[in-house]
Amino acid sequence: MFKRNNFYGLRFVIAICTALLLCSGPLSAAASAADTVGIELDGKTAKLADPARLVNGSIFVPVASLSTLLGADMKWNNTNEEATIHTALGDTIVLGNGVPVVYFNDGRYVMDSVPFVEEGRMYVPLRETAEMMHARVSWNDKAGTAEIKTVQPAVAADDYGLAEISKDYGMSQAQLLARNGLAGGDSIKPGKKLKVVIPYVQMNKAKPFTEEELTLLAKITQVEAGYEPYEGQLGIANVILNRVKDSRFPDTIKDVIYSGKQFPPAHNGLLDKSKPGETALRAAKDALNGKNNVGDAVYFFNPEVSKGEFWSSLDVVVTIGHHSFAK
Repeated sequence: MFKRNNFYGLRFVIAICTALLLCSGPLSAAASAADTVGIELDGKTAKLADPARLVNGSIFVPVASLSTLLGADMKWNNTNEEATIHTALGDTIVLGNGVPVVYFNDGRYVMDSVPFVEEGRMYVPLRETAEMMHARVSWNDKAGTAEIKTVQPAVAADDYGLAEISKDYGMSQAQLLARNGLAGGDSIKPGKKLKVVIPYVQMNKAKPFTEEELTLLAKITQVEAGYEPYEGQLGIANVILNRVKDSRFPDTIKDVIYSGKQFPPAHNGLLDKSKPGETALRAAKDALNGKNNVGDAVYFFNPEVSKGEFWSSLDVVVTIGHHSFAK
């Protein structure tokens, strides 16, 4: 069984503090309050490259610092703004700037808190990321400290197998097998090390998408806004996904693109010839993974080109580059 630890005491205490701060100042003031939050690793004060930050009741830490503390290797992709972490126990984590979905080994999961980049550093939610690195986080209310505790793998023995280990760590045998990528207990031999921290984020699987959907979304994004910066292309991709979720429009990416008059390239052959670039592919992937910069907009248009009563009747959510995004 999954059990949340007393780190959630932290979430409650910090939420109250945040609310008080928000009553007296901007959000940035609340973020600065995190400078008073201490971080400990296995009972010792942990030194970070930059202080932990408090955002909306969650503690964020620099991903590079946390990776170093927990013996992981982190690589930064500046083009896609992604951090890829190879943990000490062989797991792979991929986190994107502003992207709610994390890739953890072969799965995709939705996090409670979203990584962000500030002043050239990526900050990640402490609890969720530490759990994926096989550590636990608790909150020491008296000390005002988030305490990270590394957890060693369980070691199987003749009299300490699947049943005993799963019982000791409060999980089902199926969960223990799944966490270690094993099909059955027969593969657990004496001496085998088993990972026993199951990240809570694995309870929240992300909505799947196919390679075909990703490619089609990237192609229409390219042909509609290939001349726009990443933010503008991300907006186009999200308009399509917003339509999929809106009952007034078809409920698949393909049907949204090929129906109606919003996307002429789908009908004049340009879409078929489209070859998405790296930016369009990133925008489509990030949108499918929940990054949204246009709210619930279901239309986009160039206000210098699209005139008339219909376009002027829409509520513009945001304007990015040459396009206004509206609902």
